[in-house]
Amino acid sequence: MESLNPNSIKDPHTVLQDVFGYSTFRDGQLDIINACLNRQDTLVLLPTGGGKSLCYQVPAVILEGLTVVVSPLISLMQDQVAQLKAIGVEADFINNAVDWEQQQKIYNAISDGQLKLLYVAPEKVLQRDFLNRLQNSVVSMFAIDEAHCVSHWGHDFRPHYYRLNELRHYFPTTPMMALTATADLATRNDITSQLGMQSPFIYTGSFDRPNIRYTIEEKFKPLSQLIRYLKEQQGQSGIIYCSSRKRVDDISEKLVDAGFNAAAYHAGMDNDQRAFVQNSFARDDITIVVATVAFGMGINKSNVRFVVHYDIPKSIEAYYQETGRAGRDGLAAEAIMYFDPADIGRVRRFFEDIPDEQRKKVEEQRFSAMSSFAEAQTCRRQILLNYFSEYKREACGNCDICLNPPKQFDATTVAQQALSCVYRAEQRFGLGYIVDLLRGANTVRIREQNHHTLSTYGIGKSHSNEFWLSILRQLIHHGLLSQDITQGATLRLTEAARPVLRGEYSLQLAEPRLVARHVYQDKLANFNYDKKLFAKLRALRKELADADDVPPYVVFSDKTLAEMAQQMPTNDSEFLKVSGVGFTKLSKYGAPFMQLIRNYLERN
Repeated sequence: MESLNPNSIKDPHTVLQDVFGYSTFRDGQLDIINACLNRQDTLVLLPTGGGKSLCYQVPAVILEGLTVVVSPLISLMQDQVAQLKAIGVEADFINNAVDWEQQQKIYNAISDGQLKLLYVAPEKVLQRDFLNRLQNSVVSMFAIDEAHCVSHWGHDFRPHYYRLNELRHYFPTTPMMALTATADLATRNDITSQLGMQSPFIYTGSFDRPNIRYTIEEKFKPLSQLIRYLKEQQGQSGIIYCSSRKRVDDISEKLVDAGFNAAAYHAGMDNDQRAFVQNSFARDDITIVVATVAFGMGINKSNVRFVVHYDIPKSIEAYYQETGRAGRDGLAAEAIMYFDPADIGRVRRFFEDIPDEQRKKVEEQRFSAMSSFAEAQTCRRQILLNYFSEYKREACGNCDICLNPPKQFDATTVAQQALSCVYRAEQRFGLGYIVDLLRGANTVRIREQNHHTLSTYGIGKSHSNEFWLSILRQLIHHGLLSQDITQGATLRLTEAARPVLRGEYSLQLAEPRLVARHVYQDKLANFNYDKKLFAKLRALRKELADADDVPPYVVFSDKTLAEMAQQMPTNDSEFLKVSGVGFTKLSKYGAPFMQLIRNYLERN
């Protein structure tokens, strides 16, 4: 079949269908594209996986000249360029990994008008030599991805992004599009101001990712909880975020020892190691990446089925962006966070070293919102959406609170036991020690303190270690106990504990959730598809991707394969009706996939 020339198409709908293989635009995309085609500055706020890249890629195909995409991460550039080339759009990237000779070839392609999109790092786009080359070319648009990095109020401010307003000096009439998934009102206003946008068209899409199930579990034995969860995932791709490099190394090592296909990723590794892990994950050769926040921004892998936070993030923006790396294909995904209220005090101490008082205050406020989210007993999605000024009155039905609502019980007796134990131990010990006392543990330390003779020793031995941890944490949360972090997190009674100890009122607490109840999700539940055929299609996709030296999702997404396993196309016109199949993909990959389907139908 004769291949399509994308550069000859001028209608957005035709570009969407014939080049990208989709039949309809998502909400807001066409409005954004039309504003761009009318040479208007635009600010685009769409969730991760919400289709931001199409907002500049479609006009880039239509407009005369070059679209320059400013992107912060090499991985994003490589992924986007690979996907564009796979559908016949001329695109390339320049970063520190591209040698001088290859850069010259790219510059020649720009001069000859052969390139439609060029991805560059913010550090590169402002170099004098690069700007001179651009000024000798026709630049149709600048697209600034991860635009929250421009703003001082953004959760990931970067100095080189702050200088991007200098582009206005060199290209005063070239329209600019800023795109981000995470920006509160202050950040949005700052982005348009810093980039010198003139009466921009602003589109704020829904921040809701209904395919992601949000779950927060109380942290008891997090490694055991994690391994139990991973065993349920049946080899699906996922990311596990940890707060430190040391923890990343430790967890990844333990997962490998437990038989999981996992690898570590953090800034302490050399570039080659990080690149190997990232590429192996993208190509489905590694199933699980254990990482610090150094991993992920710009990850374009569409079939990440779960994201686990081993520790609480520092802001809702960071949490939202990191969880958003799951389910970019629109299929069911999960976001799990293990939460220990004691982590709140530990994280707050990090902010003490911030020299800028205003910045320090902003970070503290952001973390305060994050900790409130973790401790809340109401629908997780409502809280997230409300934070981004998208008010939702109905509960979502797809978070831990909605699926397994907290149950209250009369905890007066157990509270009195716990409070009495803290008091009898002279308010000099932390959580772990008090739990041991309550359960009557025979430890050297307890005997050295002569605490095995206390009246409260062993008073709670009928309950588990996790039960008492949960009760003590709730007593802290309710203000009946305080933790002195300056004295080894010792527990102390507050004035509010007195009436409880006296039995003056009954105390209601949440029943401790000692074992998380994960409701199994069929990630492709929306498709009535042939699972055996789907497995064969995935194997073929991997084979073709390896031959082309690209990640499997560059060939086709899981969602596209599921549609193939449902519709079973055996000719060109049927194959083009599958979402994610355009003329170039049909020409390049259609024959082997249709042959596999025909063979499968003959045998079944």
